[in-house]
Amino acid sequence: MVEIWNSWWFQNTLVGLLVVSGIAVVLRLRRREYWRLAYREVCRRRGAVICFFVLCLYTLVALIDSVGWRNALRDENGELMRDPRTGKVVYDRGGSALDHLLKGISSKKEKTYSSPMSRESFMLESVNRDGKVLRERPPLKHPGAHLLGTDRIGQDVFCQALKSIRTGMVIGILTTLLAVPFALLLGVASGYYGGLVDDILQYICSVLSSIPTVLFIASFMLIFGRGLPQLCLAMGIASWTGLYRLLRGETLRLREEEFVQAAVAMGVPSWRVLLRHIVPNVMHLVLITAVLRFSSEVLAEAALTYLGIGVGSDTISWGTMINDARTELTRDPIIWWKLCTAFAFMLGLVLPANIFGDAVRDALDPRLRTQ
Repeated sequence: MVEIWNSWWFQNTLVGLLVVSGIAVVLRLRRREYWRLAYREVCRRRGAVICFFVLCLYTLVALIDSVGWRNALRDENGELMRDPRTGKVVYDRGGSALDHLLKGISSKKEKTYSSPMSRESFMLESVNRDGKVLRERPPLKHPGAHLLGTDRIGQDVFCQALKSIRTGMVIGILTTLLAVPFALLLGVASGYYGGLVDDILQYICSVLSSIPTVLFIASFMLIFGRGLPQLCLAMGIASWTGLYRLLRGETLRLREEEFVQAAVAMGVPSWRVLLRHIVPNVMHLVLITAVLRFSSEVLAEAALTYLGIGVGSDTISWGTMINDARTELTRDPIIWWKLCTAFAFMLGLVLPANIFGDAVRDALDPRLRTQ
């Protein structure tokens, strides 16, 4: 699974499907007056509009970092290199479009730490001058080239923070996409059919809710290995129970409404009642929960990675940056910029997501709409 996930053709295909699906959903929702009114209500709030554009900027960076390609290797004569056993063309490790855009910055490596926009190294080195041993800060290879400084091995912190955006967006979006359809299907089925179906689903939900989330994710990662797809799957399995209970309760209320009872009395099949009358009337709850859960999933990844059960060390994320900065805070002098950078970029995603989620919640609730 990890090899397929890391392949460029899979990631490019997945990005294309997500973009097309997002456009299709937006075009579908525009046809209903209910969603058009909600859109106008959100646009009335200037703060929500600004937060939406910030989220779009983060999404754009994540998409650029998800689309990539590989280049064929050539020998000294300019001919394509081939594997002697299979005869296939040999490619390099490749890189994303963001890697190519940041190549000018990421290639400027230093020896070790350097503070933001500094022209000399942050660490003191012993220098022998006129028979005296002095401790000075040597000049950098690329003075003033690192906006947010460099880490222990001289890599640019700003590039790492930008590369971490994709991990945060994948965690938030993919985990939500895994949990929401599952909770929607089971919650609507449990509330509408009741009886034995409701008892079985309620029992499964109670069992999963009784298991500590951190313990479940740790066990899952120990069995299937650490990685981004494994973490998304584990968090998706552990996070659908809350939305399931909410949708079950709303379905129990809706099935007693007159329009649903009329459809049943006219002999409409149950699957058609669910698709035409139940699901459209709970979609606002699904959308609100998905938007509000997005930020919590991003924060959960940072916490889990800090505890050592999140993404692996080969994946760049804000959690790994915070984990690396943990030991740097005990140094003298303190290496502060890596932790502050991860915190600032995470805050720049989570805070707009929460503000925009609150605006969406208010817009979808008719009782809270402004007249």
